[in-house]
Amino acid sequence: MLKVATLASGSSGNCAVVSDGKLHILLDAGTSARRIAQGLRELGLEARELAAVLITHEHSDHISALPVLCRQLDVELYATQGTALQICRRIPGIEGRFRVFDPGEGFALGELIVGSFPISHDCACPVGYTVSKGRRRLALCTDTGKVTREAARAIRGADTLIGEFNYDPAQLRDGSYPPALKERIAGDWGHLSNEMGGRLAAWAVEQGTRRVVLAHLSQDNNRPERARQAACQAIEAVGARIGQDVAVSVAPRSESSGWMEV
Repeated sequence: MLKVATLASGSSGNCAVVSDGKLHILLDAGTSARRIAQGLRELGLEARELAAVLITHEHSDHISALPVLCRQLDVELYATQGTALQICRRIPGIEGRFRVFDPGEGFALGELIVGSFPISHDCACPVGYTVSKGRRRLALCTDTGKVTREAARAIRGADTLIGEFNYDPAQLRDGSYPPALKERIAGDWGHLSNEMGGRLAAWAVEQGTRRVVLAHLSQDNNRPERARQAACQAIEAVGARIGQDVAVSVAPRSESSGWMEV
């Protein structure tokens, strides 16, 4: 058994929890420690039960709870060397918590098998993750301006994909962001648009994915209904039926999604 829930998702904060019923790990910790604790309680867990935090990269919307979590909990942090170095410069005294690895490297946490893959984002050494137990596999791919070859290989055959649908291109174009920031978001080292996320989701469904969770939506440059429409249109275009062949949902911005079976 493998299950996942998002606790926060969006440009302002990102965090998910994965569990096999015995071991519980966070994917990022980019919201308040209080919000994480509350979300875990809603799922029947306590923060003290967490074994590890897998960190994708060092941007604040993925690590903001780390200072409090590291003070309150005996939890290990997993990240690439480059990401760990950047975080330790901002948060002194947590160096001993880190277990570092190279992008593409995998490792075991209890009965869970964790895989990593490089993504394309403007930070030190970002990665996405897969988490597997038995024949069930989850893939997390957000904060990437393009889908790398390694990401595609990792996502292929995953039962559940948590994928990025960051912005609606027209909403970003017509919005109030400065031109340089718009270029950064839409560039190869930025984020996936709804259309790009939809193409990835449709391809994943063709490879066997049966649950797609739309994640990391921008509060300023997207709307959940637009992201869902893009995802459903792309998935239906490859012949899959929403709700029958594949479940599609949008990760809530600041509350728990509830448990989802991988």
